[in-house]
Amino acid sequence: MAENKEKLFDMFPPVSTEEWMAKINADLKGADFSKKLVWRTNEGFNVMPFYRKEDIEGLYTIGSLPGEFPFVRGTRDNNDWLIRQQILGETPQEINDHARHSIDRGVESIGIKLCKDFKASDLETILKDIDICKIEVNISCCPGKAAEVAEALVAYVKAHGAAECFRGSVEFNPFKRLLRHGLPFPKSISEEAVKVYNTVKEIKGIKCFMVDSFMLNNAGAYISQELGYALAWGAQWMTMLTEAGLKPCEANARIKFNMGISSNYFMELAKFRAARMLWAEIVKAYNPESDECCKINVHAVTSQFNQTIYDAHVNLLRSMTETMSAALAGVDSIETLPFDMQYKQPDEFSERIARNQQLLLRSESHLDKVVDPAGGSYYIETLTASIAEQAWKLFLETQEAGGFEALLTKGEIQGKVNESGIKRHTDVARRKEILLGTNQYPNFNEKALDKIEKCGCSCGCGEEKPADGAVAALNFDRAASQFEQLRLDTERSAKRPKVFMLTIGNLAMRLARAQFSANFFGCAGYEIIDNIGFNTVKDGVDAAMEKGADIVVLCSSDDEYAQFAPEAYKELNGRALFVVAGAPACMDDLKAQGIEDFIHVRVNVLETLIGFNAKLLK
Repeated sequence: MAENKEKLFDMFPPVSTEEWMAKINADLKGADFSKKLVWRTNEGFNVMPFYRKEDIEGLYTIGSLPGEFPFVRGTRDNNDWLIRQQILGETPQEINDHARHSIDRGVESIGIKLCKDFKASDLETILKDIDICKIEVNISCCPGKAAEVAEALVAYVKAHGAAECFRGSVEFNPFKRLLRHGLPFPKSISEEAVKVYNTVKEIKGIKCFMVDSFMLNNAGAYISQELGYALAWGAQWMTMLTEAGLKPCEANARIKFNMGISSNYFMELAKFRAARMLWAEIVKAYNPESDECCKINVHAVTSQFNQTIYDAHVNLLRSMTETMSAALAGVDSIETLPFDMQYKQPDEFSERIARNQQLLLRSESHLDKVVDPAGGSYYIETLTASIAEQAWKLFLETQEAGGFEALLTKGEIQGKVNESGIKRHTDVARRKEILLGTNQYPNFNEKALDKIEKCGCSCGCGEEKPADGAVAALNFDRAASQFEQLRLDTERSAKRPKVFMLTIGNLAMRLARAQFSANFFGCAGYEIIDNIGFNTVKDGVDAAMEKGADIVVLCSSDDEYAQFAPEAYKELNGRALFVVAGAPACMDDLKAQGIEDFIHVRVNVLETLIGFNAKLLK
């Protein structure tokens, strides 16, 4: 059968890259290929519209198998990732109830946050009736409590005869305060790290030194930026621990990478492949006893940066593709966040859906059956190499500038990530980056004010306020936050503004511009009044006034605006705000006649709507 297939291919003559390019340029009819079809990514490299075998020849990502150094194709010979869920509860018993409930429904890895008043005896209640040889247990705690929690966990594991089979982690993350609050860890990080290691060293399955680059992801970092700083973070741990006397294998065995996943499907898949390869090379530089010591342990969590309050069920689509990226990339565990977590504490339904997203990918789509399915793909292999190159460049820059801790202490890493976040917020405001249901195709009539609940941390850790000497902290404003504030302001106002589409003239153009305008003003939660068309401008203005319109949007063609716009503006006579949909050649002439507002694809949607809110909301 295979031979017959090969013969079928022989029936078709090979087509060279030059022939493909000639055909593409002919179809472009003179348009610039690089401007029309080449994607310049935010990560700093170009993506071509097509790739061929010649593009991956000589790439350093090619040539190894899953489980072989440098592990670009995976650290193991299977793709059995763990399904993880964060466990909530006010008391140890509530945590236990929630954990057992989730485990019964498919969870294999649990995350637990312990309160500052934690007692060692609480673990007996929290982990009661949980098989810790089968369920991975990951514990986070308040700053300065890691050694105490680790001691209690080690004692519990030993007491239950699970020293050889236990898998899990106790979070020691002293850099989190600098990222979140701009405040340094109050103790010697190196001394505390050694203390934590000595506490857990008898239990091989406990990891304790965290690289929480998902925080960078949630602050709007670009993909290569998250990876570059994650590598520098990990190298900081390796240097600190080996200088304290640990062997490279001992140090890396205790490091865990908790990475974010954005919705950039193929690039995220490539990011995790690049992460394995680059981390293996970094650990190799510490002269470990064997290449097996160079493997990375990665837990992936879906992004919060792109989650939305309005049209929240779209979060399911985002988190599904994100989860797929991580699963196909071969990470060790995945947490799919509930779709409603931005406005309330997740409930039984949203947690069930989040679990089932992974169960579907495993049991229905069988993504666990193939290791590195993207291996050999011209596109993915090229992306892997490109992301690795950009991340490695950032890693080297960080190392040359003094290392991760030094730059973090100065606030430089936070500043760079925040710059990316600002750029992404601007792209969202201008619709260069789309959030379906928020800045594009909103549900005009959806209300969110009543569904928002306050659900802060109940464990008593508290949020620290910036103090004297604090440096910049990460800004965790979600991409949708400014649009959501805009729309919530509309909901809180005494009157919901009405936007009337005055459609006239060219049928195709008026319908297209009416749809554009409806989506535009719908992003602010305004009431949209659409129409199929009017015979005269006066008919349209009269109908708008009858409906009590606050804004009248003229929707027609560029050629007809020179006639219709002055007529409509004069007929309206200040009874409502007047807007022209488009950027016609006669725009300057219309502005000279007093027409001020034009909406089109080049305007900043957010800033424009904030301006209308200022005029209309009382």
